[in-house]
Amino acid sequence: MEIFDFILHIDKHLADLIVFFGGWTYVMLFAIVFAETGLVVTPFLPGDSLLFAVGTLAGGSLLNIWISYFTLLIAAILGDTVNYWIGHYIGPKVFSKENSRFFKKEYLEKTREFYEKYGGKTIIIARFLPIIRTFAPFVAGVGKMHYGTFLFYNIFGGFIWVTSLVFAGFYLGGLSFIKANFEYAIFAIIAFSLLPMFIEYLKYKRRPKISKEQMEHATYKDIEATLKKEHLND
Repeated sequence: MEIFDFILHIDKHLADLIVFFGGWTYVMLFAIVFAETGLVVTPFLPGDSLLFAVGTLAGGSLLNIWISYFTLLIAAILGDTVNYWIGHYIGPKVFSKENSRFFKKEYLEKTREFYEKYGGKTIIIARFLPIIRTFAPFVAGVGKMHYGTFLFYNIFGGFIWVTSLVFAGFYLGGLSFIKANFEYAIFAIIAFSLLPMFIEYLKYKRRPKISKEQMEHATYKDIEATLKKEHLND
């Protein structure tokens, strides 16, 4: 509940942090976005709402817009890059286990299907989908996607994600209506970002569950085969 309150009133909390930490706030912002995109175990950290709030505070001169923008952009790109290489080196070992708290074979199979449907564009689309945003680069590493191909989608997706939300906050956050109803604006951003996942969930509930036979074949080799089919690896 506390983290939910933090996200809904993130502008006020960030303003307090800026007063307390000063220039070190940029380091904290970098760390949050880097962890949210780069570590599979921290998908609960704020992403979309944080970018919008940073833009809003920059519009109010509490933060420098360009330092904020490039800090978040670099964090987003580096986060996905680290996530990719973690998946590349340790992913097969993680998924060789029957199940774990964070890596379940069902998650692996569903993510593979996402790549099968959208190909390399998954890296871009996932930027706007909480949780998937954290998991997609990891799976790209597991499937040995060509790093050059991954890097292209990573940079392009990170640029669209950070630019759209930071500057939306910068230009819209100054409107009196947004200032008076900031928590509703944040709620709308969260709802909008979760809508595609909700639709996919409804589709998932209507489909038959993954059979035991499918689960037995849900391995990193299947991800490699899918990415090869999409011409994303050798």
